Amino acid sequence: MSFFTDLADRIDRIDSVVSVGLDPDPARLPDSVRDTDLPRFAFNRRIIDATHEYAAAYKPNAAFYEDPDGWRALRETIAYAHGKDVPVLLDAKRGDIGNTARQYADLLEHADAITVNPYLGGDSLQPFLSKAEKGVFVLCRTSNPGGADLQDRELADGRTVYERVADLAAGWNEHGNVGLVVGATAPDELEALRDRVPDLPFLVPGVGAQGGDLEAAATAGLADGVGLVNSSRGIIFAGEDGPNWERAAGVAAKRLRDELNAYRG
Repeated sequence: MSFFTDLADRIDRIDSVVSVGLDPDPARLPDSVRDTDLPRFAFNRRIIDATHEYAAAYKPNAAFYEDPDGWRALRETIAYAHGKDVPVLLDAKRGDIGNTARQYADLLEHADAITVNPYLGGDSLQPFLSKAEKGVFVLCRTSNPGGADLQDRELADGRTVYERVADLAAGWNEHGNVGLVVGATAPDELEALRDRVPDLPFLVPGVGAQGGDLEAAATAGLADGVGLVNSSRGIIFAGEDGPNWERAAGVAAKRLRDELNAYRG
C-alpha cells in the first residue's frame, strides 16, 4: 500500500482533508503540560485526542523537535497518531546529496511521508523517491511572501521556476508517491498548477493563521479527491489563553473540516 492510497482511504473514511500541524513551540505550551517528562509529546497527545476524528493527517515540523528530548517526543507523537490510525507527514524540507540524502531519508522509517527541497536537483531526492510506499511532497510554490524571490523567476523557456519544479516532480512520480507543496496564499498559482499537473496531490499550507484561500485549497489542492490542507497554529493554539485549550483545538479542526467540505461538495 502506498501513502496516497492510505491517505485516500483515510479521507473517504472521515470525510476530511484537514492536516493538523503539530508545531509545539515550547514558549507557548500550556502550564498543564510543562512539568511532564516530555512536554511536547504531552501537548501533542492531547491535541491528537481532541482532533483525530477530523484529521486526515498530522504534520509535525521537524524544527520543533531537533534536540534529544524533541526527537523522543516526535517518535512518541508519531506512534500515538498511528495508534489513532492517522498517517503522519514529517515537514522536514530535506534535500542534499549522496550519503547525507540517504541519512535524511532514514527519517521515513518513522513517518509516512516527508517534505523535500528540490533545489539540489533530482539526484538529491532519489533516496526519498525510491521508497515507493512513502509520500514525498516537493516544495513548489510556498506560502511565504519571499518565495517569489526565486520561485517566480522566469526561465529562458518562459516557464517560472515553480512551474519547472512541478514539471520535474511529475516526471519523478514513477512510483505514484509524489505530491507538491503549494501555498493557499497564492490561489491563482495554485489553480494553474492543478491544471499543469492534474495527477499530483498537493499539501496546501497557508490557511488558518496565514489567511490563505480556503476555496482554492479545497478544490485545486486535490487530485481526484486526494490532498491535504494544513493548519498549524490556527488549530493547536486556538485556545491558547484558556483552560480548555485542547477542546478549542478540536472545535477549530472541526470548523476547518466543515469549511473545506462546503467547497469540496
